[in-house]
Amino acid sequence: MSERILMCGNEALAEAAIIAGVDAYFGYPITPQNEIPAYMSRRMPEEGRVFVQSESELAAINMVFGASATGKRAMTTSSSPGISLMQEGISYLAGAELPAVVVNVMRGGPGLGNIAPSQGDYFQATRGGGHGDYRTIVFGPSSVQELVNCIPLAFDLADEYRMTVVVLADGILGQMMEPIVLEKKPRRKLPAKDWALTGAKDREQNIVRSLWLPEGALEKHNYKLKAKYEQVQKNEVICEQYEVDDAEIIVVAYGVAARIVRGAVNKAREEGIKVGWIRPVTLWPFPTEQISKAADELRIFLTVEMSCGQMVEDVKLAIAGKAPVVLYGRPGGSIPTVEEILDKIKQLTIPTKRAK
Repeated sequence: MSERILMCGNEALAEAAIIAGVDAYFGYPITPQNEIPAYMSRRMPEEGRVFVQSESELAAINMVFGASATGKRAMTTSSSPGISLMQEGISYLAGAELPAVVVNVMRGGPGLGNIAPSQGDYFQATRGGGHGDYRTIVFGPSSVQELVNCIPLAFDLADEYRMTVVVLADGILGQMMEPIVLEKKPRRKLPAKDWALTGAKDREQNIVRSLWLPEGALEKHNYKLKAKYEQVQKNEVICEQYEVDDAEIIVVAYGVAARIVRGAVNKAREEGIKVGWIRPVTLWPFPTEQISKAADELRIFLTVEMSCGQMVEDVKLAIAGKAPVVLYGRPGGSIPTVEEILDKIKQLTIPTKRAK
């Protein structure tokens, strides 16, 4: 399929997963992602694949574990409180080195919060979220088309590195309708799943586990995971830069917030203010090198988030004191406007020349 069609984000990502070859979907209803399990309940049986509405989010993530252990492409989706319930299972997936794709259509929190769009789950996604030393690859798409595009890549990365990939959408991205193109993308060259539990006839037994009791065994396993995550950091960073070359102010934002920021940057440019932006597409691995390089010039950084400030910590770590960093955050399902961001840009003072 190559023609442009109009779809809401939730249904578009579901169809993208089907095109990408998802074998099994397990989910439980929660707003604002309910269109995904509803869509999957119809389309997965049509394709002869597995759909299960689980009895809870805990059940869903453990069903993902079981399906992935057999070598199948497995996926679940939820919204913020449901993703919190899945954290133990995601830690188990990491410990057992099982691939999985988890989509979080974020809503306001903490607690039950509200069903409005938010970016308050950044820490949870980029810091692992569960117990132990592990990471998840995290995407922060900013349009329905980009959401569609990152789904097949998420499955490929999950299979290549044998780890969980999290896609952070939000209530706006899940519900909004945009014209998109759905196309089957060529898969990466992926390793064989010779570790999968497919029956041991005529071969040695495979063991999938996250329990390592002998002295030193868990430490060795964690160092193995660490080496894998370092490869991800080296090879899989994706970010977009816009009007950065001559910028005196650089705005960093991701997801829906980045769409609003781009409008503010364009308006600022029309008024002669030298502003650019950096948009992380992968939130982990974070574009640390790109932001650090941008901070080598005489600049001030503004981070815009739909939270009280979470990604700003990664921006500060990347800049390492080379430039001032200012936060503009709107938490609890509130959405910043172009005018608010433009006003914030105008309030910033360009730093004076650094002493040699």
